[in-house]
Amino acid sequence: MKTIVFAGIIALLGTLLGTRLAIRWLVKRGYGQLIRDDGPTTHHTKRGTPTMGGLVIIAAVVFAYLGSHVLTWTVPSASAMLVLFLTVGLGMVGFLDDFIKIKKQRSLGLRSKAKIAGQSIVAVIFGVLALMFFPDDRGIHPASTSISFLRDIAALPELPLIVALIWILFLIAAASNGVNLTDGLDGLATGSCVMIFGAYTLVNIWQYNQSCAYTSSAGPKCYEVRDPYDLAVVAVALAGACFGFLWWNAEPAKIFMGDTGSLSLGGALAGLAIFTRTELLLIILGGLLVIEVMSVILQTGFFKLTRRITGTPQRLFKMTPFHHHFELVGWAQVTIVMRFWIIAGLCVAAGLGIFYAEWVSGT
Repeated sequence: MKTIVFAGIIALLGTLLGTRLAIRWLVKRGYGQLIRDDGPTTHHTKRGTPTMGGLVIIAAVVFAYLGSHVLTWTVPSASAMLVLFLTVGLGMVGFLDDFIKIKKQRSLGLRSKAKIAGQSIVAVIFGVLALMFFPDDRGIHPASTSISFLRDIAALPELPLIVALIWILFLIAAASNGVNLTDGLDGLATGSCVMIFGAYTLVNIWQYNQSCAYTSSAGPKCYEVRDPYDLAVVAVALAGACFGFLWWNAEPAKIFMGDTGSLSLGGALAGLAIFTRTELLLIILGGLLVIEVMSVILQTGFFKLTRRITGTPQRLFKMTPFHHHFELVGWAQVTIVMRFWIIAGLCVAAGLGIFYAEWVSGT
């Protein structure tokens, strides 16, 4: 438990103190956010706010994880290192996107094909390593070829390796883009991620206490998860880093995480879901992210459908992602963020409740 506590504290202090230094450094070099002209006009006042703050989050998480292991003199695990690889790898894709925006002074960075290619390469490497390498003493790999909800779903057949890789790729793309779409108002994505990573800290601690590797203490519904304790260390480091960053990212934001942060955090969420065998549970825990993504899908689909049928395209919402709709309705940004945080908290509570209820019921 000491490792978990140390990781959370180090990550929290890392972003709380490090972000202030990053703001000064970014401002000095003019690395400010560019605002799209087709967005809400209220966002134009944010032009020039330092971006790429996700670099601080990533650095704090990595330093906290390694530092906590040094302090407790424990060995890092394969599962945790793979989640960190996914976090850093997607963060680098996001960094390229952010850097191009700043360098070329445009609101769009990497071309969509290049961005998808970068995400796919990182995700495929992660999937291959997680599925084919690093078995523990019991032969359990970090990832499974089964689809999971609260654990691997035994009623469904195991996926062929190539299909399992595609499934992992889809989960990573969905989660990373979900956080990316949610990151549109000061503190919205950061605060939501604190709650979800906090939930995964509790999930991993519970799975560690009820691990099938410890048959003497595990209950009848033990969990076949590799390295649950060390995954809790990563999860709490991510939660702590987001919490510290929120101090500077809350309205009015002094810094934005940019795609550097949103893609890396989304990748970390997917990695934790895959390794804890709670892939479909992430839909509930990250319910707010799902709402944001679905608003874009529904808006695009309805726009194309009405254009084809009537010749005059129509919109379901004033603007998507969904939080922009309420901006144009007239809600204050802080009101939207607080209410969306409430939704995120309810989704996390529901997810944790379902997770615990399944174990209690023994079914």
